[in-house]
Amino acid sequence: MHRSTRPPLAEVLGVEVSLLQSGMGGVAGSELACAVSNAGAAGCAGGYKLVGEALSAMLARLVAGTDRPVGVNLIPEVVGDAELERQVAQVLAETPRRVHLSFFGMPRSPVLAGVAAAGRAAVVQVGTVEDGVRAAASGAVVVAQGIEAGGHLLGTARRDDLVAALRTRVPDACLVAAGGIGSPRQAARALAAGADGVLLGTAFVVAHESRAHPVFKAAVTGAGAHDTVITDVYEIGWPGRRHRVLATSVTADPHQPRTFIGRTVVEGRPYLIPRFSSAVPTEATTGRIEEMALYCGLSCADVPEERAAADVVRGFAPVLARTPVLAGARHPDNRQHPDNQQQVENHGSR
Repeated sequence: MHRSTRPPLAEVLGVEVSLLQSGMGGVAGSELACAVSNAGAAGCAGGYKLVGEALSAMLARLVAGTDRPVGVNLIPEVVGDAELERQVAQVLAETPRRVHLSFFGMPRSPVLAGVAAAGRAAVVQVGTVEDGVRAAASGAVVVAQGIEAGGHLLGTARRDDLVAALRTRVPDACLVAAGGIGSPRQAARALAAGADGVLLGTAFVVAHESRAHPVFKAAVTGAGAHDTVITDVYEIGWPGRRHRVLATSVTADPHQPRTFIGRTVVEGRPYLIPRFSSAVPTEATTGRIEEMALYCGLSCADVPEERAAADVVRGFAPVLARTPVLAGARHPDNRQHPDNQQQVENHGSR
């Protein structure tokens, strides 16, 4: 595949390894984001619904924790246009230019133009070709999420199919593959399909620096791809999205009462967690962790143990580093990986 006119993700974001860390709300705090960036990849802290003092506190830790390129992830559809614009304005005002903005889903308001005008890089995760074309037209890095991914799903296509379709439509865009990538072989497969880098989520859920609850981490490292389901039961707080999670008693019986099953704390503020909440269990969460939303992608089969974030980045560097010597290792054999043979139909949906 011809790549001479298209820079890798590492060059676009000014990092050494063409690897994005997913800005998972709750799980991806400043500690994880900074550890990934300090290791040479592009870390990302989850902004989720944070605004005002809570967002300022997170941004201060992020800027203090690394002097390298790093991102803040925001979610347009859970906050609405006005709040998203407020979040974006706050990030732009309180961080240096090395902090890029990452969006989970295509923004509904013209925030991307404002990000570009401020001289910042933008990353947009999409699940459809149409949204990918729109994101590319704005100059953003486009993350193509396949249904192999853990967490909330933005489309219905497999990762490599979406990457290939987008590469045809936007040949000059910086394109990143997401979903089911837990090994260098899967990363190389995504590059062969047309990607310029990869995004990892599940592999970083179990990183030492992740804020995921220990029970959540243990469930992921002990799981295989067949232990995940696509369902829409965890809808409180984020309705209208299917998500890939580990199978639980809640996914098995969606008719249970919506009673409170736990508590958590976010930036110093306590919250109750009802059954069917989309809230992820973190180290600050107590209660019935095993019933909560344990987001997990098909890549769990390749992440059998908890590791330091730097070790995760180091493992992918031979495939994704922009160093010329290492770049030659981009294309090992393209054999079918067992993860991509898993069933990805809508198990567990209501």
